Amino acid sequence: MTTSGSPVEPAEFRSAVAAMSSAQVRADIEIGPIRPPQRLAPYSYAVGAEVVHVDDGDVAGQGDSDAFGRLILLFDPEGDEAWNGTMRLVAYIQADLDAAVAEDPLLPEVAWSWLVDALESRNEPFNALGGTVTATTSVRYGDIAGPSHAHQLELRASWTATSVELATHVEAFCEVLAYAAGLPPAGVAQLRTLGDK
Repeated sequence: MTTSGSPVEPAEFRSAVAAMSSAQVRADIEIGPIRPPQRLAPYSYAVGAEVVHVDDGDVAGQGDSDAFGRLILLFDPEGDEAWNGTMRLVAYIQADLDAAVAEDPLLPEVAWSWLVDALESRNEPFNALGGTVTATTSVRYGDIAGPSHAHQLELRASWTATSVELATHVEAFCEVLAYAAGLPPAGVAQLRTLGDK
């Protein structure tokens, strides 16, 4: 198994990794390379992403939510019949939710539509998209620290890229992460509520 950086990597894989590294994402999402999983494909590369909340006191509750994810590139120069191609992208996103959002019965459908819309709104084609969306509620008892109720969203998905131009795939992934975290649209500031200083 070879990960990005090996001198024996195929040129197509190196180009795909370079494209992933050139993605332009919003300032409140930190993204960088992480260790990819082993033995899933001859070549692999992965990035981790995390929403960064700047708690400057201007917006009430802005530091309350956590969201992170990872996007993995699996590359097999021989192709994989199940992938319908040579490059498979595997995404995982986890985000804390407010109770009101977590209780919405349409949440899984809405979260899945975020991914489909983010991918389809870009000009890079893909195929074989599949995945799951899970909304969970945890209740803590006894001496376990933390809030008594916690709600989370998990999205797991994979799709096949049909070109090495993977920057838009990374950007789509980060767009979904921003939605899951409840961030306002890029370039839009949240309004203060009355009484906030």
